[in-house]
Amino acid sequence: MIKKLCVFCGSSSGNNPKYQELTWELGKFLVKKDIELVYGAGSIGLMGHLAQSVLEDGGLVTGVIPSELFSEEVEHKKLTHLIKVDNMHERKKKMYELSDGFAALPGGFGTLDEFFEILTWRQLKIHPKPIYLFNFENFFDHLIEHIHSADREGFIKKEDLSHFEVINSFDDLKNHINF
Repeated sequence: MIKKLCVFCGSSSGNNPKYQELTWELGKFLVKKDIELVYGAGSIGLMGHLAQSVLEDGGLVTGVIPSELFSEEVEHKKLTHLIKVDNMHERKKKMYELSDGFAALPGGFGTLDEFFEILTWRQLKIHPKPIYLFNFENFFDHLIEHIHSADREGFIKKEDLSHFEVINSFDDLKNHINF
């Protein structure tokens, strides 16, 4: 059962306001299920919206921030716990250690880096924790197709495709994930 969910998402809000709505809904859902949010400690973009949603509803939020990103403008000031680390590698490792499961929402290179690293760790049997790819508004359709293409071309084993689950809507999330 997931008690601490690590969420990877954009430090930008994106062009579609539905992504911001998603983070607010997810935050409320986490609080309702008594699940602590673990994330990258940002106050901006989807990261900031998600953390604020959890905090406003009385939930717990742990942020992990590397010294290279630590600044008064980026760090969220009202987190339940703030953990400062030396670099991005330590940040990811700490977030992975603290969490019972992982979810990737829309985001850019950082989100993809975090998603693929934790997915690779699962493939290598470093952890057995669940991984969810939130494909809201079909954001990850091309990525999912690329993964299936790599499978067809023999670069990914069929059984490794089961190491993550695609969630296509918020209702799908509520009905599908065993929180």
